[in-house]
Amino acid sequence: MNSNQEQSSKSSVIERLDALYEYDREPVSKKKLHGWKTFIAMFAGEHVAGTEFVLGPLMVMHGVSAKDFIWGLLVGNTLAVLSWALLTSPVAVKTRLTIYWQLKKIIGPYLTIAYSAFYAFILCLLAGAMVNVAVTSISIPFGVPNPDYLAGDLFPSAPWIAIAVVVGIVISLLAVLGFEKIAQFSKICAPWMVLVFFASGIAIMAKLKAATPDESFWEIMSHRIFTGEPIGNNSKYTFWHVAGFAWLCNAPQHLGMSDVTIFRYAKKWTQGFASAFGMFIGHFGAWIASGILCAAYLSEGFTNPQPGTIALYGAGFAGAVAVVIAGWTTANPTLYRAGLAIQVVTPNWKRWKVTFAAGVFMIITACIPAINANLDRIVAYNGLFFVPLGAFIILDVWLFPKIGLIRDFTEKAGKTFSWPSALAWFVPFLISMFIYGKDNFGFLQRLTEGKLPTWLENVKMDITFLVGPEWFIAAVLYLLFSYIQQKTKSNVQLIQKGGLS
Repeated sequence: MNSNQEQSSKSSVIERLDALYEYDREPVSKKKLHGWKTFIAMFAGEHVAGTEFVLGPLMVMHGVSAKDFIWGLLVGNTLAVLSWALLTSPVAVKTRLTIYWQLKKIIGPYLTIAYSAFYAFILCLLAGAMVNVAVTSISIPFGVPNPDYLAGDLFPSAPWIAIAVVVGIVISLLAVLGFEKIAQFSKICAPWMVLVFFASGIAIMAKLKAATPDESFWEIMSHRIFTGEPIGNNSKYTFWHVAGFAWLCNAPQHLGMSDVTIFRYAKKWTQGFASAFGMFIGHFGAWIASGILCAAYLSEGFTNPQPGTIALYGAGFAGAVAVVIAGWTTANPTLYRAGLAIQVVTPNWKRWKVTFAAGVFMIITACIPAINANLDRIVAYNGLFFVPLGAFIILDVWLFPKIGLIRDFTEKAGKTFSWPSALAWFVPFLISMFIYGKDNFGFLQRLTEGKLPTWLENVKMDITFLVGPEWFIAAVLYLLFSYIQQKTKSNVQLIQKGGLS
């Protein structure tokens, strides 16, 4: 191939990538809408996934009892499904906009850029965690040891990093291809992954039952799997931790409205109930299955229960392959969201370019073992920071027209900054961080020791439990501040003069 042909081929590839259009800045076309199968597959693929091989074992390590685990999952997952179906999906179908362009109308471009930059950062961390999950499995046949964070490993070996680079490139390519390709990938992979997850859990339970035939399955669950006793220096988790985490681990997507970016492709708002296939197959069944695998693996005297090793232990080669695919089906839509978020910050870049840029950062974070080891904390901070924005969208879309306030006031008034949004976002967040931090951050403990009123000193809440109250407080403050803003004399005159509605 001569240089002219090479240049022509390169230009052709770039032109095709540039032509990939995801309705980044306008409502989705009616001809691009999808039915139930797409969203069932996407939720099953994303939530019967790599994360489940991390979070299920985390519950074991934190000493959840079997009763608390089952009931906590039932309550928390039900609340999550209702949040998607009754809050996120109706807004998405009404506006058909990405979360970023919806926010730009409400909070203005400056706050939207701040939101998008921080959210892209968190999404890349989460996608990187899923690359990490996939590599823990791929590394096994190559004899490459997985890093052990508890043993003090700060970074993996060079061969492990090389595998992470290859996996990251594959995931980036799929994310670049857009919503429809991600959905197709999930449709193919989700049914098979579900079978492997449950088959491995059932096989290990049968093995445990054979070893102690006098014990019932519930006794095995209570005494040998979810024992109620934390392992190592981990804190104790209860029903409330499980319920709160099952509901709020995806809070930015439903309460925070991030998944309007996904559901803008839905034909009807009722397709939000497709989230049940992710919550009750993934966050219920898969958390239990991976918890069983982790506990049984540790009972054999093994250490460092990585996703790939426990899956190989439970289901052999099929389990190891399932972990790889599970990591991909979570990382793909996560990196897709990150690409859209970064594009808000870099509007002159094509989406495929920013998605590849996000992919590079994703690969870097995949090579930091501390991220997976602290995934529950990262998810909690993620929810705490981003959920207030969802309250603003719900009020703006549904309530404001009914009480005489103007939708998208910031955009219609020609403003670039929304002070009601800024205050209602950061004040509840800072209050929540203070309540949590006074008992958990060393510098804040020293600063506040002996200086707080008794009632405040006695308020001790895990960060997971603060997300719901913060969302409610943010909603009340945004409503109050928006009313004050729109009813000031200058803005009343602006509204009357401009005919805003």
